[in-house]
Amino acid sequence: MPQQMIWFFVSIAFSFMAWGLVTARYIWPELRGRERAEALRPLLMLHSFRFIGLAFLVPGVVSADLPPAFARAAAFGDVIAAVLAIVALWLLPGAAGIAAAWVLNIWGSVDILNAFYQANHSGLLAGQLGATFFLPTLIVPLLMITHGIGFRIVVGHGSVSGIRQGRRLEA
Repeated sequence: MPQQMIWFFVSIAFSFMAWGLVTARYIWPELRGRERAEALRPLLMLHSFRFIGLAFLVPGVVSADLPPAFARAAAFGDVIAAVLAIVALWLLPGAAGIAAAWVLNIWGSVDILNAFYQANHSGLLAGQLGATFFLPTLIVPLLMITHGIGFRIVVGHGSVSGIRQGRRLEA
């Protein structure tokens, strides 16, 4: 494995740890007391910025030898995720908004996993990412963590805190 890939994966691991700490300390405690639709809104707003994945298609931002299969899949998968997030925001607090949040969480998670697959399959090297290096090393771990939170929220009924309290009472 090339040295640059080791540092790339170390960066991703540190980002998961750092975002995990931020989520445990600040994000989840804030969201768990909200009604389901209100808990989803900040997550959906974050995912509405996934259009930034289009940067993978911009020459000069990425290396000219960035594998096209990876670039297209990552860019267009992110744009679809951004559109799904905006649609879900628009449809909340209704049931259609919750359903759209489900679709976003499924699509967004699969899109990120597919991007990692495409990167590995195409032999992507970290240096080929150019200025977009920060996306998989800083942003993607946060997106994956917030997809996990999103699944936790949409699985519940009513308020997130109500689910927590209900489980405590049953125990």
